[in-house]
Formats: sequence, C-alpha cells, structure tokens
Amino acid sequence: MVHKTVSLPITGMTCANCARAVERSLKKLDGVVSASVNLATEKATVEYVPGLVHPVDMASAVQRAGYGVVLAQDGEALEDVERAARQAEIADQTRKFLIGAGFSIPLFVLSMGRDLGLWGTWGHQAWLNWLFFLLATPVQFYVGWDYYVGGFKSLRNGSANMDVLVALGSSVAYVYSVFVTFGLLHGHDLHVYYETSAVIITLIKLGKLLEARAKGHTSEAIKRLMGLRPTSARVFRDGREEDIPIQDVQIGDLVIVRPGERIAVDGIVVEGFSSVDESMLTGESLPADKQIGDRVVGATVNKQGLLKVRATAVGSGTVLAQIIRLVEQAQGSKAPVQRVADQVSAVFVPAVIAIALLTFAIWWLFAGAGFTAAMVRLVAALVIACPCALGLATPTAIMVGTGKGAENGILFKNGEALEQTHRLKAIVLDKTGTITVGQPSVTDVLAVPEIAADFSSGEDSADADAVLRLAAGVENGSEHPVGQAVVTAARARGLDLPTVERFQAIPGYGATGRVDGRQVSVGNIRLMEKEGIDYGAIRGTIERLQEEAKTVILVAADGRLIGALAVADTIKPDAAEAVRSLRQLGLQLMMLTGDNAKTARAVGEQVGIEDVLAEVLPNAKAKEIEKLQKDGLVVGMVGDGINDAPALAQADVGFALGTGTDIAMETADVTLIRGDLRDIPKAIRLSQATMRTIRQNLFWAFFYNVILIPLAAGVLYPVPGVPSLLRQLHPILAAFAMAFSSVTVVTNSLRLRRVRLS
Repeated sequence: MVHKTVSLPITGMTCANCARAVERSLKKLDGVVSASVNLATEKATVEYVPGLVHPVDMASAVQRAGYGVVLAQDGEALEDVERAARQAEIADQTRKFLIGAGFSIPLFVLSMGRDLGLWGTWGHQAWLNWLFFLLATPVQFYVGWDYYVGGFKSLRNGSANMDVLVALGSSVAYVYSVFVTFGLLHGHDLHVYYETSAVIITLIKLGKLLEARAKGHTSEAIKRLMGLRPTSARVFRDGREEDIPIQDVQIGDLVIVRPGERIAVDGIVVEGFSSVDESMLTGESLPADKQIGDRVVGATVNKQGLLKVRATAVGSGTVLAQIIRLVEQAQGSKAPVQRVADQVSAVFVPAVIAIALLTFAIWWLFAGAGFTAAMVRLVAALVIACPCALGLATPTAIMVGTGKGAENGILFKNGEALEQTHRLKAIVLDKTGTITVGQPSVTDVLAVPEIAADFSSGEDSADADAVLRLAAGVENGSEHPVGQAVVTAARARGLDLPTVERFQAIPGYGATGRVDGRQVSVGNIRLMEKEGIDYGAIRGTIERLQEEAKTVILVAADGRLIGALAVADTIKPDAAEAVRSLRQLGLQLMMLTGDNAKTARAVGEQVGIEDVLAEVLPNAKAKEIEKLQKDGLVVGMVGDGINDAPALAQADVGFALGTGTDIAMETADVTLIRGDLRDIPKAIRLSQATMRTIRQNLFWAFFYNVILIPLAAGVLYPVPGVPSLLRQLHPILAAFAMAFSSVTVVTNSLRLRRVRLS
C-alpha cells in the first residue's frame, strides 16, 4: 500500500503537551500511519494512506483539538504563508507585550512604592486599590487571554499545558486581590497582589516573544536555501523569448541563462560555453566550466557566457528542492533522546499543580503561615514551572544542527541519524567511486596471441584491438564505471562497437552476451572460474597488474580466454586526509570492495586503511556490516552505488556520496552533497556538538524545574542563614525565571551555528 507524507504548519502551540495533543488528534484518524509534531518547527509531519484520509481531514482534526493549521491558497507558496504567519505571531506578541508593559510598569511602581512607604499617607488610601484594579484588568483579560484560551483547549483535550499553569497562577493572585478590593474578604491589613498577576503575564509574554524570534533564527539555514531559488526564468517558446514565473517552466523547455543570472532549472547545456559558480552545491570556490552536453544545477550562478539549457528537472524535482526537503524532513523529525522529555512533559503539569496545592495546604493548615502567605507560595510554585524548556531542548538543537550540516554540504535524513552518528565506532568504506574517483580508464590491453588472432583482422596490433572491441561490445550494455571505461577506450581507438545480444549483467562477476555471433564473457577471475575458463596462461601478468593497484578484466570468447584489460582508478585527493581524521576520532576503519585482493590492498596502503576485505559480492557487503554489529560496534557505511544500497541500509548510519546514484542517497541516512570524504569526520563532529547541546539543554530544563519548584514552595524557609529572597520566592521573580528559561534553551541551541567542524 502506497504511503504519502505531508507537512502541516501548526499555530497556537505553547509547550510539549500541546504538541502531544495535536499528535493524538492526528493519530486517531483512519488512514494516518504515523504523526509527529515538532514544537520548535511548529509543524506536524504525517504519514498517511491516500484515499483513506486527506490533508483537509487532518487540518479539521487539528482545529477540533483547538489549534490552527496554516494552509496555502491557490497560487500561494506555503513557505510565504508560513513566513507571514510567523511575522503575524511576532507582531501580535509584540503588541500585547507593549500593552502589558504599559499597564504593568506603573502598577508595579505604585504598588512597590506603597509597600516601601514612599507615597506617604495617600499611599494607604482605599481608592489606590481601585486604580490598581483598573490597571491590572486589561493585562489579565487582554494580554493574558491567550493563556485562558490555551488552557481551556488543553483541558478539553484531556491534558494540561503551560497555559494552565500561567492562567491558574495569575488568576489566583488577581481574584484574591479583587475580593479584597470589593470588600469580600475581611481581615487586618489585607494586601492586594494586582502587580503580581500583571507582571507575571507581561514577563511571560516577553519570554514568548523572545522565544518566537529565537526560533525564527533556528531555521535560517532553510531560509537561505529557499532564498537561492530563482522566481522567474527566460524561456524560448513559439520562436520567441519570454520571462515566465518559475512555477510555469516545464521539463523540456529551453531556458536561456544570461551572465550573472542564477540557473532556474536542472538541465543540460545545449548551446554556449561558460563557467558556473556551483559553490552552493559543491563548496568549491572556483567556477566549473560548462559546455554543450554538460549538466547544470538550478540555483547555481552563470558567471560569463550565455547558456541555453534544456530543462530536465523543475520545481520539486530539482537538486535544490530535494536538499530543502531533506533538511525540512530532518528538522521536523524527533531524535530518540527526545522521548525522555516527552514522557516527563506528559505528567509534568498535573504534578506541578499537585505540588502547588500541597504547598498551599502545608503552609496554611500545618505551618500556620496564614492564607495570604500560603497563596503567595502557591502562585510562585505554579508560575515558576516551565514545561516549555523541556519541549524545546531537543528540537531546537536538531534544527540548528541539521541547518549547520546543510550549509556544509551534509544532509541528515532525520534527527535519529544526527543522534546516532556520534555513537559510531567503525566506518566501512566502499572503494570504487568512494575512495577512488570512480571514473576508471583502461591502461593496458593484453591479448593471448595464439587465441586472439582468431578474432582479429590480421593488421598490426589487431589482436589487442580485437580483445578491446569484443569487450566493449558487451560492456556497451553495462552502466558499471569499469564497463564504461572499456567502451570509452574502444571509441578512443576508433573501433566500431558491435551490437550485443542476450546481454546479462552478473553483479560481482561481470557481464556476458553474444557479439558477432560469439558468446563473450567479460569480468573478473570469479566469472572465469564460474564458466570453467582457464586463465593460467596470463596468471603472472594478472598478479603484476594487481600489485600496481590496477583492476584486471578478463575477456573470453566461446569458452576460451582471449585477453585481458587493466583498468586503473585515481584515488581521491581527499581520501588519505579523511582517513587520518577518522582515525584521530578513534574510529575503526575497513574497506569493502568487490575488486581483487591485491588491487584492494594497494589502494588501502595508499590511503592508510589496513583492514581490507576484497572480492565481496554486493549482497555480502550487508552481511559483513552485520558481523561488525554483532561484535558490538556501531557501524557507518560509506558508498555511492546501487550495489552499496543493501550495506547502507544495514549500517547503523549510511553515508551516501552526493556524486553517486539516487538509490544510494535514498537508502542512506546522511548524504554528503560534495562527495568529499572529509565531510564524514565533519558530520561526526557536528553530531557530537549537537548531542552535547541537547544534553546541556535537557540538564538545564530538568535542573531548573527540580531546583526552583521546591524553592518556590518554600523548602529553604526553615534553613538558617538563607537570604530572605530565597526563603520566600516572590511570584514576580518566579515569572521572570520561567519566562527566560525557554529563551536560555533556544539561545544555547543557537550557539551550534558557530561550532567549528574541521
């Protein structure tokens, strides 16, 4: 059954319990396979079965839970709608904070001045309480109305969130003060706490405003990537050039790119010559020369000449769109470490309410502190608790970490991959296309004279040409890099390529087919042995070539060996440096390859890898990874080809080179866009830094609540020598601490943007 995934921007969430409520509402829908809500990104990622449920149904479920969904109208880009919604939220928070501050500051000054006796005799006039009432009421029911609404929605959904705590704490102080003002409570020297309720709401509103702005910074990497996309393109249609919106460009269109413009689509150059700045994709500062037949990538910059490009991918199919999608997917996912915070958040608010009520009962009924003193501690205990910090600890770090990775050409598929990478103990690398460039060339063509002559035309060097021609005839049907090298060599010699019939590729062995009426086999020693073909006549030559780090391809026709080809691949210039960096990180290294042992060992020696396993068939690579895992190692696999996909899937973390095949990148957990092996240690360092930040965030969130909630409840009151400020924590100080706890967590996560990866 086909599954689809949709991302829904959610509004109105204030803490982890809100996210859980949205998740529960979505999971109740028939056809929803899974739902994950990220508080930091404010998005729900839903996997569903088309036909059983529709995104409109999901939006309705979210709205029934009491939250909003940002939906794009016809012709609108979703990211533009999201950006407008975020700006509107910040504007609303700013307006309410300014109004709250405008009423709360004079209220606080007047109230504190009266308590300190600064206003003389008029400070004790009864009318002053009415002034306080008039100043506090707009703050309570306009600025603080969001907390009442959010708390009601949360309770209606069978849970309790941060809004419940804020609404309860501020309301207790406000209602008590109203009772005193209206003469409903009688007693000696009754005090009003209007400034407490007003300042609590205003400070928390300030904290939410700063949090909203800070969360905007965590997604800057996505914004920068989106900012690279051209908004229009010049296309050649109906015999004339015209500028059209980028969304109207179609595959096959001829796109004209002038000097200095960004290329609007992925495509192939059909006319012109230029140099193109591909630094956004490759990280290389030097422009790449482009001519007819070369591929270009959308959002790269044409530096010099005029190019005409035939579009091969547009819109969501472009490389840039895929990168953005991967980053968004990673930022919207949950890391396993977040489960602890989610479990705590589920019971956090009810536990805090219970602690606050117990605090009130102990101080009023048993400690004899009086109703007012007990109420102050109840309010402080309610207000100081902060489930937001717990909810933001992990996702904000994941957002910044994955964004930092994208800026450095490292794409993590999800939060689990980012978390798992720092645990790696062993790295297994493929050879061809991973350690080597993957563009081998034929260096030697050898013939068995007494046999190959039967297939030649009798001209000089015809024996070797006959071997190369037959081999190229078979390999012309292959997509393997070695096969393509054989075809390229034959064309370079001007040989005509015969047609192959009954072509069969045998993974890990080679290929066979009928050429010129003969059954031709082209492959390694295992293929010859499988087909019972004797290769003893050139065994010594084979060993010599292999010791030179060359791959030997044997060619047989009608059951007889007629010759051999030697193919050499260039080792990537960054391979040895990457291996040294990985060793410095304490990792165990291994190279897996289907090539012969001597060639593999020669390559391993050049880059510094001693543990080399050669002649491994594609399906056996995954088994070798499994063996390492059974030995207790957390294993990373690095590959680039289709034959690496099973091993990439088996590994704890699969690294695919962005220069490789699509299937490898789809299977892998991490994609290295530039294909640079030095990005592997960078990815590990980024994972280590991100997990360090998450642990710091979780420690702060837990430590904050474990220490300050009992402090607000008054546990230090009987301890001698403790400052009075700590013996009885004022609710305003509690609100200040609560408001800035979330900001502290987000700010700590933002420090990841400055981490050094090399």
